[in-house]
Amino acid sequence: MRKRKVFQKIREYLGVLIGVAITAFGLTWFLIPGRIAAGGVSGLATVGYHLFGLPVGMTMLVLNIPLFIASITIIGAVYGAKTFIGTIVLSVLIDLFQPWAAPLTSDPLLAAVYGGVITGIGLGFTFRSGGSTGGTDMAAQLVARFLPTTVGRALLFVDGFVIVLAGFAFGPELALYALLSVFVSTKTIDLVQEGQSYAKAAYIISDHSDKVGDMILNTLERGATALAGRGVYTDTDREVLFVIVSRSEIRTLCRLVSEIDPHAFIVISDVHEVLGEGFKKL
Repeated sequence: MRKRKVFQKIREYLGVLIGVAITAFGLTWFLIPGRIAAGGVSGLATVGYHLFGLPVGMTMLVLNIPLFIASITIIGAVYGAKTFIGTIVLSVLIDLFQPWAAPLTSDPLLAAVYGGVITGIGLGFTFRSGGSTGGTDMAAQLVARFLPTTVGRALLFVDGFVIVLAGFAFGPELALYALLSVFVSTKTIDLVQEGQSYAKAAYIISDHSDKVGDMILNTLERGATALAGRGVYTDTDREVLFVIVSRSEIRTLCRLVSEIDPHAFIVISDVHEVLGEGFKKL
């Protein structure tokens, strides 16, 4: 058990290192040379690099370390070793990569899209491994601590401020490309962390839940869970069946349920990851 925990820790730290390396690649080959300041400390450092010639990695480090210390002092030890390591390694790798990083495109649209995708993949790996690259996450926590707002809104405010600043520095068109890059990066992070939707979850409310349950078990050969429910309008108790099926099975499920109970009520939603028997190993 102890060896397993050690191996898990090693894998997590490797995931953080791989993630920040991919993030550094996206920044140095696309976003920084394209003057795409897509929010965050990296966006501020990009502005500083193009206006004053400041090294991006060192600037990020200089901005991140005070934020890290202030966060620990004011909020507490919410950021662990993996965040500290990720912050330092990202800054170092950016300055190491930059002398060798010939821009792969001069088109700002391609720079924004590909830079957003690659940094999103890197940050997704980092977050999935329990790490972070600090930056505006820490700034947002501090803002939310002193102002009547949520961390999410504070994060939007901080990133928005950086993009507006980039708009004054590089022009409104590049600021719009930066917004596009933030959107692409965010969607990519979600995709890496949650995975692509490959299954469907269905909640089935029926007066014939026993027959529907038998059909799911015997015809679809899937498991189901019966949840206790109560109709608020009718004030009657009834079972709610919960079942996970593949995307190819969802139409079959709906058809079979309608044959048993044409008045059944079915709620279907996307499922990004299913761990357990019949799907991916836990």
